[in-house]
Amino acid sequence: MSESRMSDKAVLSCRNLGKSYEEGPESVQVLSGLQLELHAGERVAIVGSSGSGKSTLLNLLGGLDTPSSGSVWLAGEELSALGERARGLLRNRALGFVYQFHHLLPEFTALENVCMPLLIGRVAIPEARERATSLLTRVGLGHRLSHKPAELSGGERQRVAIARALVNRPGLVMLDEPTGNLDQHTAHGIQELMLELSTSSNTAFLVVTHDQNLARQMDRVLRLEEGRLVPL
Repeated sequence: MSESRMSDKAVLSCRNLGKSYEEGPESVQVLSGLQLELHAGERVAIVGSSGSGKSTLLNLLGGLDTPSSGSVWLAGEELSALGERARGLLRNRALGFVYQFHHLLPEFTALENVCMPLLIGRVAIPEARERATSLLTRVGLGHRLSHKPAELSGGERQRVAIARALVNRPGLVMLDEPTGNLDQHTAHGIQELMLELSTSSNTAFLVVTHDQNLARQMDRVLRLEEGRLVPL
């Protein structure tokens, strides 16, 4: 089976992925020969020590960085074969991001923040507001639509970030330490919300986390060590 046909069956796949950086006269290999495939609705956690390359991997998988070798396929498209504009459009359509720090735009309300990916994708304003309102209501923030990030708690901000990641109905959401900045009670609520939303939307979730409780709730747990992913 060809690489492209294999990848077409997956929301995300990478083959022989490698990344190295030049530091003076030396080349530092961060990732080497890495393989990964995710399917619709699948939930996968990636764990590993600090400095093991987890953030580098997410940047490559999300098309924010270019691999030194190998290929990444998102929604059936090879990222390295696309121009910068086409990659941006594909990310907007097929991929959502949630970070440890919510990265909400402080001057906009919760509703406006969640509308943003839809407006970038040229969805009409009335439809964007309707879809964003519906999703914010689903995550328990229907009463906070007009509040700006400074007026929301940490958990509420992260719920807005999750709604923003899902509002375009992407096939995959990548989450980088999504509960790392929250207290234990709030983190537990965010975990339950993520699991419920991934199931109801059939969205694949790829989670980088140090939270062992969150990792155990995924379908698969992979450890990144010596530049490769090892099943646990």
